[in-house]
Amino acid sequence: MVRRIVTGAHYGLRDWLAQRVTAVVMAVFVLLLVAMLLISPPHDYASWKAIFSERWMRIASFLFLVSLFWHAWIGMRNILMDYVHATGIRLALQILVILSLLFYTIWAVEILWAVELV
Repeated sequence: MVRRIVTGAHYGLRDWLAQRVTAVVMAVFVLLLVAMLLISPPHDYASWKAIFSERWMRIASFLFLVSLFWHAWIGMRNILMDYVHATGIRLALQILVILSLLFYTIWAVEILWAVELV
């Protein structure tokens, strides 16, 4: 009989739960957006601008994007931990992923809360 020593009582539970919560947030946003587009489909730029000029839509879009980035980080980190065995290369790739996702988050804020939507 092999005895396994577990290093933590809830190993992986936080990541599993974060993946599920972020997936639910993204699914709710997509359903909301699809419902809005089915009810009153925008036909021109002004209509699209009107949709995203509402504060609640900007916040919902930002929550969707943050959920997407967090979901992507957990997935990419797990892929890198499973398939990149050289510690230095794995660390460098993880830092690149983190910097990319931070850049995308800042860019999303800039786009969603631009002073003047062009």
